[in-house]
Amino acid sequence: MNSTRLLTIEHLNKTYHTASEDVHALKDINLTFEQGELTSISGPSGSGKTTLLNLIGCLDMATDGKILLEGKDLVAMNQKERNMVRRQHLGFIFQNYNLIPVLKAWENVAMALQVLDTKQRQALALENKEDIKEKCFQMLEKVGLKGMEERLSNDLSGGQQQRVSIARALVKSPSLILADEPTANLDSANGLMILTLIEDLNKSMGITCIYSSHDDLVLEHTRRVIILKDGQLQCSK
Repeated sequence: MNSTRLLTIEHLNKTYHTASEDVHALKDINLTFEQGELTSISGPSGSGKTTLLNLIGCLDMATDGKILLEGKDLVAMNQKERNMVRRQHLGFIFQNYNLIPVLKAWENVAMALQVLDTKQRQALALENKEDIKEKCFQMLEKVGLKGMEERLSNDLSGGQQQRVSIARALVKSPSLILADEPTANLDSANGLMILTLIEDLNKSMGITCIYSSHDDLVLEHTRRVIILKDGQLQCSK
């Protein structure tokens, strides 16, 4: 597995300002992640784990500090630049799947490719709609959904919908996958199935994945656990 440094977080802080007080969601966080890692960020509710994932994912802005993704500081970027990083380099797996009910499985996967510009599509050898469809079918096969590509998302089980969201996250070959409570809406059997799938993809494709979760099942299926409490780093093991 490649041991190249992918992500470096230096003295990261996030403060939310309210009418009555300042809430320090993250306080002086320092972390590094190597390419190919499978890591969980854990901690009790309100510990800052989702906030940290949102900052890495360019879904929120840090108060100060640095988030260096492949050497480029996300904190120093403007909103347009962060949006570009999110579209090009990041894949997301959400607990609520975030699929469009009226679209077929492959069409939901294709949504991740439609936001890419012409140059990015060419880099993935996607010259036309048929190339995009073939790419989506290939990714759905990788996540065990061969034969279900044309089904509407509402006709799929919860575990199958989460597999579609994993395919959508992976289809553009991102640098980093971020998964926020990926098993929250699944029973234990489907949760284990999803975690095993991501673990297998991590090994076979070398993908880097960071979970945010307090689910013991998730923590058992990662190689490294980072624990936050009250916005502060408690340990990284």
